Amino acid sequence: MPPKSDSVEGIVLNFVNEQNRPLNSQNAADALQKFSLKKTAVQKALDALAESAQISFKEYGKQKIYLARQDQFDIPNGEELEQMKKANTKLQEEIAEQKKITSEVESEIKSLQSNLTLEEIRSKEAILQSEVQEMEEKLNKLQSGVILVKPEDKKIIEESFSERVTQWRKRKRMFKELWDNITENSPKDQKEFKEELGLEYDEDVDVTIQPYSEMLASLNKRRKVSR
Repeated sequence: MPPKSDSVEGIVLNFVNEQNRPLNSQNAADALQKFSLKKTAVQKALDALAESAQISFKEYGKQKIYLARQDQFDIPNGEELEQMKKANTKLQEEIAEQKKITSEVESEIKSLQSNLTLEEIRSKEAILQSEVQEMEEKLNKLQSGVILVKPEDKKIIEESFSERVTQWRKRKRMFKELWDNITENSPKDQKEFKEELGLEYDEDVDVTIQPYSEMLASLNKRRKVSR
C-alpha cells in the first residue's frame, strides 16, 4: 500500500518518482530540506521504500543508489517517439518565432523610449522659436540698412588681416628657401632632421594658408570694385 502523500515516505517517494534518475540519500536530503526533513529521516524512508519494492536500489560498496521503478512508467513505442520528436521540433520552431517577436517588440520599445516626450518637444520648440526670433531681428536690422560695423573699424580689421596673411606667405617662402639650402646636400632624412630640430609645418598642426589667401584675394577684389 503506497504511503500517504504528506508522510515522510510519501514525500520521498514522490520526489524519487518525479526525478526518475539515480539518487543517493544525500541528493534526496539536500533537495527535501524545504520540507524540513533531516538526512536520517530521508535515509530511513528510502530504505523502507526499497524494502517494500516501491522503489529500486543498488549497492556500490557502502553507497546505496535509489531509482524510481521503471515498470510504473509508460514507455513509448517507436511511432510514439517519432511523434514526440515532431512535436518537439514544432515547439522549438514556435519558441524561436516567439523569441523573434519578443526581440522586435523590445527593439520597438527602445526606439519609443529614445523619442522625445511631449514636454521635451514643447521645451525644444520654445528654444527654437526664441532662436528664430533672434535671427529675424538681426535680419531685419540688416535689411533696414543698420550699420553693425563702423566703416573705420572694418577698414582696420581688413588691413590687419591683409598684413598678417601677407607676412605669413612671405615667411613661409623665406623658410622654404632657407630650408632647401640647408638640406640640399645633407645626408640626413629631411623628416627626421625636422623632428630632431623640433620644427612643424603648417600642415602638421592642421593649418593651411590656402583659404586665407583666397579670402584675401576676394577682399582685394571687392576693394577694387568699390573704388
